[in-house]
Amino acid sequence: MLFRHKLGQMLPADGRHAVGPEARSSAGVLALAVGLGLWGAGLSTPAALAAGRVEVLYAGSLVNQMEHGVGPAFDTATGDEFQGYAGGSVGLANQIKGKLRQSDVFISASPKVNDGLMGAANGDRISWYITFAQSPLVIGYSASSKFAAEFRTKPWYQVLQEPGIRIGRTNPQFDPKGALTLTLLKGAETFYNSHGLLEKIIGVNGAQVLPVAEDLELALLQSGKLDVGFFYWTETADAKIPALSLPPAIASQAIYTVTIPQGATNPEGAAEFVAFLLGSDGRSLLKRHGLTLKEMHIAGDASAVPRNIKAIVDKAK
Repeated sequence: MLFRHKLGQMLPADGRHAVGPEARSSAGVLALAVGLGLWGAGLSTPAALAAGRVEVLYAGSLVNQMEHGVGPAFDTATGDEFQGYAGGSVGLANQIKGKLRQSDVFISASPKVNDGLMGAANGDRISWYITFAQSPLVIGYSASSKFAAEFRTKPWYQVLQEPGIRIGRTNPQFDPKGALTLTLLKGAETFYNSHGLLEKIIGVNGAQVLPVAEDLELALLQSGKLDVGFFYWTETADAKIPALSLPPAIASQAIYTVTIPQGATNPEGAAEFVAFLLGSDGRSLLKRHGLTLKEMHIAGDASAVPRNIKAIVDKAK
């Protein structure tokens, strides 16, 4: 396997013919592969040569965990190459369903997103998924915002109605967090006996609200473009920004899931990545980055789950 990875790394990523010393080196490796009889044993296509790369689509709230935690650790532990792409879970699922984007692994922030990829009516894009972690919705604000002191002394729903405050939220059509934000504010109307709260904060009167992509929201807050936003605890804890916890009666949570879509380019590498993510090292990294670990549960066709992954889930019970 290591030879396969190194060989793929020495070839041009775009499939064009290389020139110069690199070309001679690659040609030598190819000749060696042929001489060893490996060219006909799974190394006969460009896809096979790049089989060490694992394409992972993941919820944008996990950018730091994936790019600075799990991804690099997986590379080191396996010799494979993590290639991540972040976005709203619903938007990513729509791309998978419409065959607009290929992935080896898909990590979402809501089980419902996965349900929309299962079954013949949804193109049988996935047949199973595993829940593995969760994180509650919180209010995160910038410590340098002119409204920071108010968040420490006034009810959050009152501060969010202040003139000029810049609030970030994600689009509920593309991201579960956006949908949970609407549910939170609607529930807060009754909980705080504040009729019309949803409309006052992000309705037609909420001109200060900025719809943002999930993977950009935190950066916009840190850069001062936003005063406050709706985040998951894992995001605010990881970035060490002030956050307000919400009452359990109205707080919602992200439930993180992982699966391997049908037609994965590198199913072997995908299984290795999921096994690493759900194994002791991966779960330790997730916990370190502010996620609350859940008891792992397989939804869908458990018989389709790769054996190395299922063994980890079964052992954890």
